[in-house]
Amino acid sequence: MTDKSAVEPIVERGPLDGIRVLDMATLVAGPGAARYLGDYGADVVKIEQPSGDSARSLGLNRDGDADSYFWKLLSRNKRSIVLDLKLEAGVERFRTLVTNADVLVENLRTGKLESLGFGPDLLAELNPRLVVLRVTGFGQTGPYARRPGFATLAEAMSGYASITGEPDGPPLLPPTALTDEITALVGAFAVMTALWERQASGLGQVIDVNLLDSMVQLMGPLISAFTDQGYLQPRLGSGIPYSVPRGTYLSSDGRWIAVSATAQPIAERVLVLLGVGGDPRFVDQRGRVEHRSLMDEMMQEWIGARTADEVLAEFERIDAAAALVYSIADLVEDPHIKHRRSLIDIDGYTMQGLVARLSRTPGVIRHTGRALGADTDTFDNWAASAR
Repeated sequence: MTDKSAVEPIVERGPLDGIRVLDMATLVAGPGAARYLGDYGADVVKIEQPSGDSARSLGLNRDGDADSYFWKLLSRNKRSIVLDLKLEAGVERFRTLVTNADVLVENLRTGKLESLGFGPDLLAELNPRLVVLRVTGFGQTGPYARRPGFATLAEAMSGYASITGEPDGPPLLPPTALTDEITALVGAFAVMTALWERQASGLGQVIDVNLLDSMVQLMGPLISAFTDQGYLQPRLGSGIPYSVPRGTYLSSDGRWIAVSATAQPIAERVLVLLGVGGDPRFVDQRGRVEHRSLMDEMMQEWIGARTADEVLAEFERIDAAAALVYSIADLVEDPHIKHRRSLIDIDGYTMQGLVARLSRTPGVIRHTGRALGADTDTFDNWAASAR
């Protein structure tokens, strides 16, 4: 008989229970990485200067609440302490915290941590098992290492912006903190890799994660295509070079629908739907790419003659890929999102749930970002408690 205790979810503590994380980073990738660790049970202590983290005032906030929605999300599951590293007392407290931590997350400009007297060599002396995640714009080495790091620069320099937008329009930047959010995932992944290795070696290490490298990873095979053939992908709006038809199209009742026919069997079924099944111009991917404009015109004509519900029903009938283009208002009402609890309510706020589901130790979201210094009076006990 199966032992139920071996398969039932452990909700009170996550898989990272017992891992101690110091988060001294600010906007947005570094704290985001620490947030993911906290979601899965790590004990994360957010260190703020006396004036508070700048994320507290980033973007919108609820009337009467000094802290932004961004802060509530970014600093969830974290304790909040105030530490002034300009004062000797603050430095000594920080030293004690480092000695008892498993992970330190920082995103100071390259060289700043060293100037504070906490370079990697000293940190390793204080705590040989410490994993240090350093998040910057361009990395710890190279000609741009000491440049200030902003997501906009990474989006521009990675090539991402150059392929984003309409063919006759300017390059576009993403309208969300895309680079920071991706780098946060990269950082959390890298920390877990280092913690896994520590089990064998007993030693921590320094992790160099940066915004530009993270965005370059998103460019997929375009790097190889250029260096091998000199190919530069043009701006195609919602299209991509190897998938036609693929884009957003307006239905007769004014709703936008996203369509993708990348796989050959799906493309063939969509062509039949459009009334051009077997047409030699569209029989393979190469032909469809060559006739991209005509395919888009046919798709728009077909969808434009039908309501969104009719279009979606037909695509479901032929087992092809189509979906409404949601606003956030649509997203929060979607029955699948509700069923999956992809969005949760915590402390009176709605926000994203856990990014991944673990069957036995799923992690838990305990609270949103806390008030400035809410845990300062108790952090000494955290630092001094036995490991």
